[in-house]
Amino acid sequence: MNNLIKDIKTRQIIDSRGIPTVETEVILTDGTIGRASVPSGASKGIYEAEELRDNNKNEFFGKSVYKAINNIEKIIKPELIGESPYNQKEIDLIMIEKDGTGNKSKLGANAILSVSLANARAAAKSYRLPLFRYLGGINSSIMPLPMMNILNGGVHANNKLDFQEFLIQPLRACSINESIKMGCEVFYELKRLLNNQGYSTAVGDEGGFAPDINTNKEALDLIVESIKNAGYSTDDVKICLDIAASELYKDGKYILLGENKEFSANEMIKYLETLTLQYPIHSIEDGLSETDFEGWKILTDKLGSTCRLIGDDLFVTNYNKLKKGIENNIANAILIKPNQVGTLSETLDTILLAQQNNYKTVISHRSGDTEDTFISDLAVAVNAGQIKTGSVSRGERTAKYNRLIRIEEYLIKKDI
Repeated sequence: MNNLIKDIKTRQIIDSRGIPTVETEVILTDGTIGRASVPSGASKGIYEAEELRDNNKNEFFGKSVYKAINNIEKIIKPELIGESPYNQKEIDLIMIEKDGTGNKSKLGANAILSVSLANARAAAKSYRLPLFRYLGGINSSIMPLPMMNILNGGVHANNKLDFQEFLIQPLRACSINESIKMGCEVFYELKRLLNNQGYSTAVGDEGGFAPDINTNKEALDLIVESIKNAGYSTDDVKICLDIAASELYKDGKYILLGENKEFSANEMIKYLETLTLQYPIHSIEDGLSETDFEGWKILTDKLGSTCRLIGDDLFVTNYNKLKKGIENNIANAILIKPNQVGTLSETLDTILLAQQNNYKTVISHRSGDTEDTFISDLAVAVNAGQIKTGSVSRGERTAKYNRLIRIEEYLIKKDI
């Protein structure tokens, strides 16, 4: 197909927290326009690719992204004009080489990723294909099972809960529509319970409730009761946890302020093991710190055969970090966040490595997100099987669920 990149336009928009981010449009010679925007996390791994901010205190308290936009316009755009949008790896490699750093700190991972994703969307639209079909081909057919964030703690909430996210996963749902229905019904019941007990039902960054609960066990008890009140069993709907343990790790100890406890790695592992015996916990994300490799080995030995152990800060969607984890038998699943690594092709390489080594993949949003639904298509494209995109409230979260509903219709031969 004789179609080339004709122009690239970019702008600063705001994400779901009112913080600036980058949105880019790639325009092809046939007039096709692909648009993409980049999310940003509140809880970030130390090994993530670097998003570029201006640090100008007079603009959004230092959070503006005009440097990243300038890099797209002045450096990236001249390199890509005239290139084929269908050579995704080549497009990404040009930007990686132009950046020349190990963590994309020169041009900014937010600048590079916005162009990378917009290019893929433009290419898909020019072929008149849904994005998931363009990315994954005819074998893309598995709808992901949602992991729905319904209670928040840690840096996602102003409460005493040490764990960052309490999620539910409707394991026995037969479709996206059914899984969303089940999740909504449990969410409604949790809201009713919180109201009845005098807790706030205001929602946090990712749409989950952020009541002033004191202990992790109290949160888990509320979720179990909500599941049952919604008419489901704890076999139908399981609980998933994002511990975000790197945020708790201080001087070799895990400090749980809400629980008034201080744990060694072995004690933290025992604590998590006890919770999995007491509650229907299906997966644990970042159960230990991103730097506690020895602890991760023990955690995997202890719980890896019965629980999905997801590395987020541990792997940061990075091929080499995942490879090291595989070689050392650390974790058994990986959270995939494209903005952690900075290009679509690097994201796909990491997913492939995980799948080749029987590591489960969970495609994920960020706490500061936009209405962009790219990750919904990505999850189906790579047959990830799981997606983590927040609660069933807030438009930037529900947009991704609604996109999955449309993809499911497409896959059963209805109009998308």
